[in-house]
Amino acid sequence: MGEMRVNLLGIELDNPIIPASGTFGYGYEFAEFYDINCLGTFSFKGTTKEPRFGNPTPRIAECYSGMINAVGLQNPGVDKVIAEELPKLKKCFNKKVMANVGGFSVEEYVHTASLLDKEEQVGWLEINISCPNVHDGGVNFGSSEKGAYEIINAVKKSVNKPVIAKLSPNVTDITAIAKAVEDAGADGVSLINTLLGMRIDLRTRKPIIANKMGGFSGPAIFPVAVRMVYQVANAVKIPVIGMGGVSSAEDVIEMMLAGATAVEVGAANLINPYASRDIINDLPNVMKKYKINSLQEIIGGTK
Repeated sequence: MGEMRVNLLGIELDNPIIPASGTFGYGYEFAEFYDINCLGTFSFKGTTKEPRFGNPTPRIAECYSGMINAVGLQNPGVDKVIAEELPKLKKCFNKKVMANVGGFSVEEYVHTASLLDKEEQVGWLEINISCPNVHDGGVNFGSSEKGAYEIINAVKKSVNKPVIAKLSPNVTDITAIAKAVEDAGADGVSLINTLLGMRIDLRTRKPIIANKMGGFSGPAIFPVAVRMVYQVANAVKIPVIGMGGVSSAEDVIEMMLAGATAVEVGAANLINPYASRDIINDLPNVMKKYKINSLQEIIGGTK
């Protein structure tokens, strides 16, 4: 069997597979289906300072080879996550977990990240800079170099654990944003977050989603994600976590060849709760097929 272990910012993962935030809850929900300790790690549900009910329903729209969601960061708030969700997770997951942090101001990001930084089970802080800045007319922090720099710089100064900036693809030049967060002190970047999409109900002639638009994910966006991972990996010196439409072991290899150190699996978990486990189980076969002895060695190996 080939060597599947990779090193992500000083922490060794048994394999590079990481279920993405928003698609795997707080982990223990999926532990009812299989032993989630087979995962490299996972990124838990996006967490904010205050509890959030999320956007009005309907929040989901089906698409060809994908889906649109506008859940709106529904979560119980960081205090409850620490008091209730993480203790439940600790009973079924014995590895370091990735904490996904959201916010609507610099102060909110810093507050939430600082609290999660103190939790022993948290190994990395994944900062979702795709959230709207309430002090700047709702423009997403991650849509400008200045906004992205501001958030990551402030968070980095307030925590000790590795900071990973999660980047939005809804920008003109994603490498410019990646360089900005690298300059701000980010230890790594993860990409891509969802593309902006919309569906219209032909019978009512109204948008299917109450929010009108939402995040488009699934296999249809995979080529876009590979392209952006490749561009960013060649533009920065920090590790890249690739995601976006990943649904097979072959997709994982492709992402790693493009430059990803680890790979997040998102929408596939919502279609098949065993998706991440099945990809891990299939990786040795795919590695053998393509004569790959070590996954660590193929990172950024595209010619």
